[in-house]
Amino acid sequence: MRIFGKVRHRPSASWRQATDRAFTLIGDGRYEDAGALLTRAADLEPWLSESWFNLALLHKFRHDWEQARAAGLRAVALLDKETGAPDWWNVGIAATALQDWPLARRAWQAYGLKVPGNPHSVEANGEPEGMELGSAAVRLSPEGEAEVVWGRRLDPARIELLSIPLPSSGRRWGEVVLHDGVPHGERTTAAGPDGTTRAYPVFDEIELWAPSPVPTWVVLLEAATEEDRDALERLAADAGFAAEDWSSSVRLLCRACSESRMPSAEGDGEHLDPHDHSEPGHPGPLGHRTAGELWVPERECGIAAPQGLVRGLLDGWVADSPDTREWRDLEEVC
Repeated sequence: MRIFGKVRHRPSASWRQATDRAFTLIGDGRYEDAGALLTRAADLEPWLSESWFNLALLHKFRHDWEQARAAGLRAVALLDKETGAPDWWNVGIAATALQDWPLARRAWQAYGLKVPGNPHSVEANGEPEGMELGSAAVRLSPEGEAEVVWGRRLDPARIELLSIPLPSSGRRWGEVVLHDGVPHGERTTAAGPDGTTRAYPVFDEIELWAPSPVPTWVVLLEAATEEDRDALERLAADAGFAAEDWSSSVRLLCRACSESRMPSAEGDGEHLDPHDHSEPGHPGPLGHRTAGELWVPERECGIAAPQGLVRGLLDGWVADSPDTREWRDLEEVC
C-alpha cells in the first residue's frame, strides 16, 4: 500500500529497539529520555502511524496537550482503517483537554461513537452533549493514594464526580475530571428484580478539568438508625448538594483488587468482604461495617455544601428528630 508515494512496510529493527526502550523509560517515569527515543523512532519511520501514536501517548502522559493533539493528528492521517482506531480516542482526549470541541466531536465520530446534533450547526462548536454514556467510576490519583468514586460521564473523556471524595484525593464533589480511555477494573451492582448484575467501568483520572467551588466537610453523626442517616443524605440532595456516610461507603482495597471486577457493596451483613483490607468494626475510612447486622450509631460523614449552609443543614436534620440525631466536630477538609 502506498501513502504519499511511500510503501508501507514493517518497522526496522532500530525503530523497534528505540520504541521498546522508550516504553521502558516511560514505565520508570523518565518521560524526557523516552521522548528523545520516540522522536528518533518517528524520524526513522515517519510513514508509520504507530510512530506518531506513540508520541501522542507520551505527550498525554506528560499532559502536554498541544503536542498530543499535533502528534495524534499525524497518526490518524496515516491510518489504514476508517473507524475504531485508538489513535482517534487519544485525539479526542487531547481535544477535550484543550476544549477544541469541533475536533473532539470529529474524533469520537471517527472512533465510531454517535455524537448527537447537526455537525453543521452552531452547536457543533460547543461541548458534545447528550451522548448518554451513563454512570461510571473513576480512580482519582491513580499513581498515588488512589480512590475510586462514582460519577456521571459527560462525554467519552470527562466524568462529573457524584461521590464525595476523601480529602486525601484533593478532589471535591461536583468537579469534572479528564480520564483515560482504557478502563482498569469494574464495579458491579447487586442483581435487580430480573436477576441481572450491572457492571460499570473504572477509568483512571488524568487531571482535573473543571474545579468545584463547593467545599468538603467531615462531621461525626449520632444516627440511631439507618433511616436517620438516610434522612441527612436526602436533605442535602434536596438542597442541591450532597452528604455521604463514609462509614458505610469506604473500603480499603489493595491495587490488585481495585483494578479487578469488584462488587460495589460487597460485605454487608454477616459475610465479610475478603477483598476489603480495612478493619471491621471501625467507622470511617478504616472500616465500613461490623460483623452481623449491628448498626453503629456513630458515623463519619462527608458533606459537600457551602459554608453558609452546612451548619443549618445539620441543625435542620437534628431538629426533625432530636431524640435520635446529633452531630459534632464539623471540619472543612478540602
